[in-house]
Amino acid sequence: MNNLFQALMDIVGEDHISNRQEELFIYSWDLGTTEPHKPDFVVSPRTTKEIQKIMELANREKIPVVPLGGGLSLAGLAVPFKGGILVDLKRMDTIIEVNEQARYALLECGVSQGQLTSYLERNHPHLTHSEPGAPPTATIAGNAAIHGQGDLSQPYGFNSDMINGLEIVLPTGEVCCFGSCSIGAGWFTQHPLPDVGLFLGWTGTTGIITKISLRLFPCKKIRGTALFVVDDEDQVPEIYYKITHTQMCEDIVAFSQTIPPYAGGLHHFTVNLAADSEKELELKQEIIFDDALGKIIQQGYGGYLGFTPGLQHPQISKTSDWRKGGGFEYVGGIMPVSQYPECYRRGKEISERHNIPYTVLGRCIGAAHAMMFSWTYAFNRSDPETIHHAREAMRETDELALELGGTIWKPGIYGQKLVMDRMDPNTLELMKKIKQLLDPNGIMNPGNWEVKS
Repeated sequence: MNNLFQALMDIVGEDHISNRQEELFIYSWDLGTTEPHKPDFVVSPRTTKEIQKIMELANREKIPVVPLGGGLSLAGLAVPFKGGILVDLKRMDTIIEVNEQARYALLECGVSQGQLTSYLERNHPHLTHSEPGAPPTATIAGNAAIHGQGDLSQPYGFNSDMINGLEIVLPTGEVCCFGSCSIGAGWFTQHPLPDVGLFLGWTGTTGIITKISLRLFPCKKIRGTALFVVDDEDQVPEIYYKITHTQMCEDIVAFSQTIPPYAGGLHHFTVNLAADSEKELELKQEIIFDDALGKIIQQGYGGYLGFTPGLQHPQISKTSDWRKGGGFEYVGGIMPVSQYPECYRRGKEISERHNIPYTVLGRCIGAAHAMMFSWTYAFNRSDPETIHHAREAMRETDELALELGGTIWKPGIYGQKLVMDRMDPNTLELMKKIKQLLDPNGIMNPGNWEVKS
């Protein structure tokens, strides 16, 4: 182990490696209910070359490697279940290029959501990116790698749909590029070349993303949130459909929660609108809330509560202290929009059975092509009973997402097993072959997506 420590220190420098127990403890757990597992070493590289050397060493010595972005993932996705080397990528935080005409940004893997947002506001105020409802320290690459979504999900889709290209360090140490950059044509597109699907949704088990080219979008002069409320969950799918038909907004999120008490049973829509003039904004509000939803309002099923300048990003992490003790976990499901009512009802039942104040949220993806529905479970970190209930609620909800015809978004170990148990055998066998090809020694984030023979 001393030789490994010295070898890693030679790669990243003595200030960027640690095996001190207090630091290993910090990196041994995430914000959710997963039991902690300590790594043997934590390293923080600064360059792709350093990551390449780390991977060559780890592959040669057959040492597990776990990549870590912003450290905000849940469900054990970046917990070092089998020890080894935890690679903290936060130092790789350079915004390499912003191409205003082609509307893309080339970033290192440690660039955070807040960093890119503030950079664009200062230097390219006519551009914006699809920012998720996560704390600003969440990384761009990490969100895209888990098929995350943001406040431009309607109409542009998942943030992983907005990738132009990737630079990847494979488990065996080779550096590969995907997209137009692979032929020296810049970072503006991944079409029509072989895509980057081998590295998205795999939870860091096929390689480490070191650079990402992300599409940017026009940033209008006026951006803000309109609020619409209904008291019948069965109305929500139709409202999604009617609003998306107008093609007038940037984001649609429906949510319901127990706290505050007056909000229980109501379904709030935050509808993000953008315009370059007050006239354009007024027209969009008229088309959505007078024309598209006018009948629902007239019949008394829903109410428009007005427009507030300034975007409001729904952050489910704000529910984390509802049981006191600052803990929360959630299951995300990519679901048909038509399943919102049943997702709400069944999720509420699970929350009440485990004595957890319910919070549910559905973000529209594309033109109502799907929604990311989340069920949130708060717990008290100092109360083992509440942790147990949150963990059991998570498992029940993993099963529910599949039962209702959806997929589990960024599943943990339990959810991954449920998915693989249902997966087409030929697809599962192909996954196994891909992992064996890319990671012959099984060192990348072991415990995740382990395909059994």
